[in-house]
Amino acid sequence: MSREKELVKNSIIISIGTFLPKLVSLITLPIVTAGLTKAEYGTYDLITTMVSCVLPFITLQIYAAAFRFLVDARKNKEETETIISSLLFYIISISAVSLIAVYFILYKLSIILRLMICLYFFLDTIVLTMRQVVRGIAKNMIYSISAVVQAVSEMVLVVVSIKYADMGLIGLLLSFNIAFLASNAVLILGGRVFSFVKFKKISKSSIIQMLKYSWPLVPTVLSDWVLSISDRTVITIFIGLEATAVYGVANKIPSLLNLIKTTFTYAWQENASISSESDDKDEYYSRVFRTIYNITVGSTAMLIAGTPILFHVFIKGDYSEAYPHIPILFLGFFFSLLSAFYGGIYVANKKTVSMGVTTLAAAAINLVIDLIFINLIGIYAASISTVAGYLFLFIFRTVDLRNKYNMKFHLVRMMAYIGVLLVMCAICWQRIFILNCINILISIVFCFAVNKKLISKVFRSVFRKISK
Repeated sequence: MSREKELVKNSIIISIGTFLPKLVSLITLPIVTAGLTKAEYGTYDLITTMVSCVLPFITLQIYAAAFRFLVDARKNKEETETIISSLLFYIISISAVSLIAVYFILYKLSIILRLMICLYFFLDTIVLTMRQVVRGIAKNMIYSISAVVQAVSEMVLVVVSIKYADMGLIGLLLSFNIAFLASNAVLILGGRVFSFVKFKKISKSSIIQMLKYSWPLVPTVLSDWVLSISDRTVITIFIGLEATAVYGVANKIPSLLNLIKTTFTYAWQENASISSESDDKDEYYSRVFRTIYNITVGSTAMLIAGTPILFHVFIKGDYSEAYPHIPILFLGFFFSLLSAFYGGIYVANKKTVSMGVTTLAAAAINLVIDLIFINLIGIYAASISTVAGYLFLFIFRTVDLRNKYNMKFHLVRMMAYIGVLLVMCAICWQRIFILNCINILISIVFCFAVNKKLISKVFRSVFRKISK
C-alpha cells in the first residue's frame, strides 16, 4: 500500500475514534445539565478543566514521545518492550504521587468524591497513554474500537446513573470511570500490551530520552489552549459576558472543524514518522503538503461561501453580530490545519523544541493583539488575533522547515489562493443574496480548479473499480 493510501486509511480509522466521543458528549449534555445542580456542574467543569491543564505538566507528555519512539522500534521487539515497560513505570509512579497530592488538595470535598476524582484522573491518564502505545505499535483499529466502547458505555451509563438513578455528580464520575475501564480493557487486551511489559526492561536512559523529546510539547499543548481560550477570557474581562456569548456562537461551527484537524494530525504524525528515514522524505513531504494545501484552501473557500446557509441553519436567536466573525474564523482554521501539518513533520523528525517555540510565539501574538485592540475594535480583536496567531505559526514554520529540509513551495500560487479567500470573505460580509450566490459559484469553480488532478484521479479510480 502506498504512503498516500496509508495516510487516507489511517485518517478514516482514527476519525471514528475522534468524532464519536464528541457526538456522545453532545447527546448527553442535556441529560447532564438537567440532572446536576449548578454547583455540581461547576465542580464537574472544574474537574475536566483541571485534568486537561494539569496532565501535561505531570506526565510531561511522555506518552507522545512513546508513540514516536515506538514507530521507530516496530521491527525491534526488545526495543518495543523497553519503551513500553519504561513508559508504564514512569506513568504509574508519577500518577501515584500526584494523586496523593490531589486527594489532600481537595480536602473540602467528601471522601467518596475525592476518590472518584482521583480515579478519573488516573484512568484518563492511562487511557491517553495506552492509545498512544497502540498507535505506536500500528494498531489504529484498536485505538478507534476503544474510543467507540468508551463512548457507548459512557452514553448508556450517564443516562442510567443521572436520569434514572438520580446519582448526580457521583453518578457522572462513576459513569466516566467505568467507561475508561472498558476502554482500557480494549486497549490492553486488543493491543496485547502486557506481552511487551517486562520489569527487567525498565530503563532509566529510555525514560530520559523520551522526556527530552516530550517536555517541549508541554508549552505546545498549553499554547494551543491559550490560542483557543484566551480570546474568550479577554472579551469577558474587557467587554462582558454578552460579547463572549456572541464570540462563542461565532466559533460554534469553526470549532467543530478541529475534530478534522485532530484526526488528520494523528494520522499524519504516524505517516510522516515512518517516512522520516526514507531518502525521498523531502520530496514526499512537499508532495503531501501541496495536496493538503489544495484540499484545505478549496474546502475553506466553500465554507466561507456557505456561511450564510450555515448561519441560518445552525445559529438561532439574536446573534446577527456573530455572522461577520465566522468567515474570519474559517481563515484561522485554514492556517491552523496547515500549521498542524508542519507540526507532524517536527514530531516525525523529533524537533519538538522548534515546535514548542513556534507555538509559544503564536500564542503570545494572539494574546498581545487581543489586549491592544480589544477596546478599539471590540470582538473583532479576538477573531483577527486568532487568524494572526495561526498565520504567524504557518509562516514561521514554513520558513523554518524550508531551511531544515529541501521542501518545495509554490509561494506565489499559495499567496494568490489566500487572496481569493480574502476576496470571498469581503463578498460574504456584504450579506447580499445575489452576491452570496456568486460567492458560492466562485467557491465551487475555485475548489474544482485547484483540486482538478486529485478529483480526476479519484474519479478514474472509482470508475476502474466499477468497471471490474
